Amino acid sequence: MRILLVDDNKTNLALLTHLVERLAGCQAVPFLRPDLVLEQVPQLNFDIAIFDFQMPGMNGIELMKALVSLEQYREKAFVFVTGATDIDTRMAALNCGAMDYLTKPINPLEFSARVRNLVALADARNKLADRAAWLKSEVDKATAELKDREHEIIDRLTMAAGYKDPETGKHTQRVGAYAEAIALAYGLDQEVATDIRWAAPMHDIGKVATPDAILLKKGKLTDEEFNEMKQHASIGYQILAGSRSKLLQLAAEIAGSHHERWDGTGYPQQRRRFDIPLSARIVAIADTFDALTVARPYKPAWSFEDAVAYIVSCADSHFDPACVVAFSFAKPRIRDIMQDYEDQAEEHPRLAACL
Repeated sequence: MRILLVDDNKTNLALLTHLVERLAGCQAVPFLRPDLVLEQVPQLNFDIAIFDFQMPGMNGIELMKALVSLEQYREKAFVFVTGATDIDTRMAALNCGAMDYLTKPINPLEFSARVRNLVALADARNKLADRAAWLKSEVDKATAELKDREHEIIDRLTMAAGYKDPETGKHTQRVGAYAEAIALAYGLDQEVATDIRWAAPMHDIGKVATPDAILLKKGKLTDEEFNEMKQHASIGYQILAGSRSKLLQLAAEIAGSHHERWDGTGYPQQRRRFDIPLSARIVAIADTFDALTVARPYKPAWSFEDAVAYIVSCADSHFDPACVVAFSFAKPRIRDIMQDYEDQAEEHPRLAACL
């Protein structure tokens, strides 16, 4: 147990040091001046501090306040030693947060008894702090394991949907990465943006209920077929909604609303403007951009510049203007994602982007 001692009187400091060193398990950390103590901060390590109340330049209360302004010292036990016997001095010591005070001249027996009690208290505090740190570590570990399970569920659901609608192998990864980049440029914090990246790949999971004759058709869809195709948004929401997982709840709102349009002409509910969840407004841009920039049997890939120009031209009609601005800010990152997740040149079934 390290005990910080500060007294400008060498004789008093020597006595305090001697008394502390006599106590089992205690180590004295002596200083003659408060400024020397502050020079050692924040490397200074102690469990209990015993200060002379009145010292030149800085008294004990001022030194204590300087130390407890730093978080690492706020829970430490502080004791004042004072030659004053008036109630005001003693109350000043206690009111500033001191655990105890001792009067001069120091009685060795009383000092040892008081310090032993403080050592026991400090030891209990340290054990409690260690316990709290352990509990936090266990909670963090459990939270991480839960996140890992949620991510695995999402990966497997996305994989299952891929057997029904085998889009380009990296389409869902790109949409998630694009959405994260847009979310960060929009100003969302990293945790929220990462959740959007994980949830976004399930935006088209409702296509598992779309008939193959429609889903894999290479020609233009009829009006009836297109109306059937549009059901995938509502079905995707129904598959994912009601989960206790916040990540799956986020995926549900994306699946259900990523084809809504800012001007209210989208589907399935013709939501408009801020009635559309922000996550879906972001993914709508990511999904459309990817559909434009990837070659399909029924269309060539658009250039990066042409696709960007199209997204910008649809601000305030198809897309949330603020999300389009964020998309524009994120262009360097989006270009990198295109290169990192580039598909191999091969034939792929129809991607029903429903632009």
